[in-house]
Amino acid sequence: MPAPIMQGYDVAPTHAPDDVTQRVAAGWFWASGGMVSTAYDANAFIRAYARGATTSPAARRAQFMFRPGNSDPPGPGENSAGLAIFRYQTRCGTVYGHTGNIFGYTQFVAASKNGRRSVVVSVNSQNKPTMHPDRFRELRRIYTLAVCAALAG
Repeated sequence: MPAPIMQGYDVAPTHAPDDVTQRVAAGWFWASGGMVSTAYDANAFIRAYARGATTSPAARRAQFMFRPGNSDPPGPGENSAGLAIFRYQTRCGTVYGHTGNIFGYTQFVAASKNGRRSVVVSVNSQNKPTMHPDRFRELRRIYTLAVCAALAG
């Protein structure tokens, strides 16, 4: 992997943190590993995607028809699902984006509907509610704090 790279770790309670950065090819995991990007790249993408700069107006309207559903892992606040985008309604406002995780990494990217405000949270361990419930609750709290900071100004 070219620099810069964030090292990813397996942090199972049964052993010391294990660097899994290059253990498997990320592309083996369907679209989850289909691209490698920096936080800067992810931020630029979600800003453009949320404001509709990457799709037609008709596609954006279809994407923004939300129904009950969670991203996996769940994002902050109340989650609902659109087409390839999720809505996260938090105490500080609503953002649109996606979460994801793979061995050694957990991500959350979101932006305001107009794309002017955004947040990227990258964690270098895989976190899911079923793996580490207490740690995941704390991570969702961090997601909310990040959304509040992004929307505050």
